[in-house]
Amino acid sequence: MRPAMFWSAGENDTVRCSLCPHNCAIREGAQGLCGARENCGGRLYAANYGRVSAVAMDPIEKKPLRRFHPGASVLSIGGFGCNLRCPFCQNSHISMARGAEPANGMNGTNGTASQDAERLSPDQIATLAKSLAPKGNVGAAYTYNEPLIGYEFLYDCARLVRDAGLRNVVVTNGYINREPLESLLPLIDAMNIDCKGFTDGFYKKLGGGLDAVRETIALAYRHCHVEITTLVIPGENEGDIEGLAAWLASLDTGIPLHLSRFFPRHQYADRAPTPPETIYRLVEIARKHLRHVFAGNLP
Repeated sequence: MRPAMFWSAGENDTVRCSLCPHNCAIREGAQGLCGARENCGGRLYAANYGRVSAVAMDPIEKKPLRRFHPGASVLSIGGFGCNLRCPFCQNSHISMARGAEPANGMNGTNGTASQDAERLSPDQIATLAKSLAPKGNVGAAYTYNEPLIGYEFLYDCARLVRDAGLRNVVVTNGYINREPLESLLPLIDAMNIDCKGFTDGFYKKLGGGLDAVRETIALAYRHCHVEITTLVIPGENEGDIEGLAAWLASLDTGIPLHLSRFFPRHQYADRAPTPPETIYRLVEIARKHLRHVFAGNLP
C-alpha cells in the first residue's frame, strides 16, 4: 500500500483523513467510509492503490464530455469504492465494494483482454495510454467508481500521463476538500462532475453535502474544462434542475449540463426508470439558463 496524502495523527493510534469532507477518524486496522484509505500502525495508507475494476477505451462522449475533444477516445480506468451512499447508484457493484475483489480483465468499448489486471502501476497506465494514441486516444479518464478516493493513484497516473503529452479526465461526484483538489487540478484537463441535486436535504440522504460539491464545481471551472451531469430520479430531484442551471449560469452560461435517465438499480431496483418526456421537459427548462444542455441515456 502507498502512504496516503492528506491526513493527521490522532490519539491512541487513530488518524484523521482530510481528503474529503467526511474527515473520517480511523482507528488502527480500519478503513474510512470510502473503503479506500486504511490506518496501519497509526499511519494512513491508500489501500486500493493500483487496484482496478475495469480498463477500457471509451468514446469521450461516454464520460460524458460533449465539448472536450469530440469524436476522440479516452482510456478509462475504474477502481473500487465511493465516499457517498446513493441508494440509486448505477454502478454499485464497484462503488460499494471495498477494493478486495480482483479485476477480471479489461472490459468496455474496444477493451483489450488482460487476465492480470488485478493491479496496474501508474507507469503501466501511462504506457498503455501512449500506445493507444495512434488509435485516437487523447489520454486517461479516471471513472466508473469515485476516482478521488484513490487520490494517490490518480495523482501518480495523471503526472505520468501529462508527461507523456496526453490529457487527464476525472469523472467524479465532486465530494473532496479544497486543499487536495487544488493540488490535483494543475494535472487535470477536464472534469465531469456529478451534481446529484441542488438541495442540502437531498445530499444528506446520500451522506454528503451540497456546499462541498458547489465549491468543487466553482474551483474546477477556473482551472479546466468542466461539464456537469445530474441523474434525474422521478419524485426525488426533478425540482432541483432549474436552480442548478441558474447557479451554473452564474459561473458561465456555456457550462454543459447533462440530464440523464435513472434506471432501477441498487436500493432503488423496484422503481420505474425516468420517463424520456421528463428528461426532455427538464432540458428545455435548463436551456432557459444554459447554452449547452444534453439529454442522456435516451432510446
